[in-house]
Order: sequence, then C-alpha cells, then structure tokens
Amino acid sequence: MFLEKLMPDQYVESIHHIHIDLLRDKKIKAVITDLDNTLVEWDRPYATPEVEQWLKRLRDEGIQVTVVSNNNRERVDKFCTPLGVRYISAARKPTNRAFLQAIAEMNVKIEETVVIGDQLFTDVLGGNRLGFHTILVVPVAQTDGFWTRFNRRMERAALYWMRRKGMISWKTKA
Repeated sequence: MFLEKLMPDQYVESIHHIHIDLLRDKKIKAVITDLDNTLVEWDRPYATPEVEQWLKRLRDEGIQVTVVSNNNRERVDKFCTPLGVRYISAARKPTNRAFLQAIAEMNVKIEETVVIGDQLFTDVLGGNRLGFHTILVVPVAQTDGFWTRFNRRMERAALYWMRRKGMISWKTKA
C-alpha cells in the first residue's frame, strides 16, 4: 500500500529530539539528513550554534553525516562546507540514486543508517523505498518554497488518510 511507504518509523519535534545515544545503541553508524526545514530554515544560509553542536555530538559518537538535499549545489555547499559535512545536492529525492550514493561514500549499510527529513514525499518515501529507518521532523519554518508548498498540500491529504485508517496517532503542526 502506498500510504505505508509514507509512514515514518519515528516522528519527532526536531533533530534535537533524536536521542543520539539510542542511535548508537541501535548500531547506527550514519545519518542521511535533509537540509532545508530539517536542519535550518530553508532561507537560512548557515548552521545555527545548536545545529553545529548536534552535528558535533554525532561525530563524537562516531556517527557519519551526509546532507542529501534537492536544493542546488551553491545553497548546499554554502551550508555544509564550513561545517566539514559531506553532501549531495540536486538529489532528486525520492529517487534512489542520492541515498545509495550517500551510503556508498560513507561505506555503511542501509540497516546502519537513518534518514531524517521534514517531508513525507521526498525524505520518508525515498528512505522507506530502500528500507532505511526514517525519522520525520516538524519543519523548522512555517514557510516554504514553491514546490515544497505543493508537497505540503499533498502531505496534509496523506496524513489525513493515514490518521483515518489508524496508521498514526501523533498530531502535526499546521
């Protein structure tokens, strides 16, 4: 069923609500994370001190990170390079290519990796199609670019049906 491919394994308020010690205990060696509205607002060019600290904690636990974003190279490079974070831009999520490229570059297996993002139709669908553990976060900003606004409308419909079918019990922020 298509709706099941949109169902994240976890739903949390933000990246800061992901328990890094639990990731380590589950033998997670890598994180594939979205950038815009997952780590920072879509229009914020650089990481906040809190995001920098979160990334440092992952590194300290031996967990690798690759940012996989549908945004352009200039935007993603500007954010990731100062942090020394690996990235893949123009990823075309939910297609498989960027996810598979990320685990190949980190030399990890799907079962050792989590995918974190704020969108069902890109991050969660892309991760679930390949069998990753997926974590959906509440979008950092309440505004979006043009294509993301379209996706959000579709997400609201999908969440409505998922809730009606009893697939989810958590509430989303509008």
